[in-house]
Amino acid sequence: MELLLSNIDADAPGKDEASAAHIELLEAEAKPRRRKTAETRRPRIPEHLPLVEEIIDPEPVKACPEAWSYIGEESSEQLDYEPGRFLRRRLVRRKYVKKANREAPPIIADLPPKLVDGGIASPGLLSQIIIAKYCDHLPLYRQEQIFLQRHGVEIPRQTMARWVEVVADWLHPIHNEVARQMFARSYVEADETPIKYLEPGAGKTKQGYLWVYRVPGGDTLFDWHPGRGHKCLKLFIPESFQGVIQCDAFGAYRTFARDRNGVRLAGCWAHARRKFFDAFDMGDSREQSGWIIRQIQHLYRIEKKLRECRAGPNLRNAIRQSESKPILKRIRKALLRLKSSKTILPKSLLGKAINYTLNQGDMLEVYIDNGLVEIDNNLVENAIRPTAIGKKNWLFIGAKEAG
Repeated sequence: MELLLSNIDADAPGKDEASAAHIELLEAEAKPRRRKTAETRRPRIPEHLPLVEEIIDPEPVKACPEAWSYIGEESSEQLDYEPGRFLRRRLVRRKYVKKANREAPPIIADLPPKLVDGGIASPGLLSQIIIAKYCDHLPLYRQEQIFLQRHGVEIPRQTMARWVEVVADWLHPIHNEVARQMFARSYVEADETPIKYLEPGAGKTKQGYLWVYRVPGGDTLFDWHPGRGHKCLKLFIPESFQGVIQCDAFGAYRTFARDRNGVRLAGCWAHARRKFFDAFDMGDSREQSGWIIRQIQHLYRIEKKLRECRAGPNLRNAIRQSESKPILKRIRKALLRLKSSKTILPKSLLGKAINYTLNQGDMLEVYIDNGLVEIDNNLVENAIRPTAIGKKNWLFIGAKEAG
């Protein structure tokens, strides 16, 4: 292994070549972190919560208040919770007539606007159903049971499904505006996750996909399609978008980028690292795969330092050029040598990891030249993660159009 990977570090920069940005980062890292004290810790009970004061007097004072004089008090606080409750909101619109002209028609205030014309659902109830369904992943049939068993309120799931459809239609312009602002930028992360849906006549569920787009530090958008081809990207990403899309090695992104001028793809080092970890865990050429993993860890240590000092795009670009770029050169040289050697089989786990990384080409190096781009697209994957909880609860989508 030492002979195979010898001289790979020849291009590593010396100490005298450290940039001013590097020195600045090291100084920032060298500063000791301020330990949290009792004054800087968060309060155990958030102060923005409403305060309900309860006065507790001794029993002798309650029995004869006039015999006692109040001289002070001691107070303590508890964190309390009141379960959600249904209530009847009666809107009373009073009619008025002018005293000076009682023959004139009376006047009455207009009803506040409602999402469901003639319906009984208030905005608060609709919000609760939507949040429970999409944030807490409670399917409508479970909400129906909770409302009936805990509150004695019967709301059929068919009725709630119609309400959800109405709310989705009202929120559609907001979704479009978020998408417009997102793709007005020059960098977006993208990924997709499979979700089954019912297809009448098929006798079983079919597989659709929820496409997810995210801007680091910004919004996340979900877009449903029954397929996984590059046409899904064309339908959602506007033609005016010019910039970088960070994604995995799925071929639909490459096809989309070939058809769109001004779109560049950035790879994800997390995906590449997982494949070398798989080879290492299975004992496939542990020495070689372990060496590659250590080099990738060096890249992530640099990114950790950049996050800790809250480096901006310019500083990130400078540090990556001086520190990360030589590591990438070492990794590429090592992978090429390992691939050309006869000791690594192409169909082995390590061979597949090597081919996967090399096939990414320049995509895995895009982040070096662009301080806005992350080293991986873990942020968008984290946004997908809650859907796994949802799929365990509701299993599939009821229809293709309902996606």
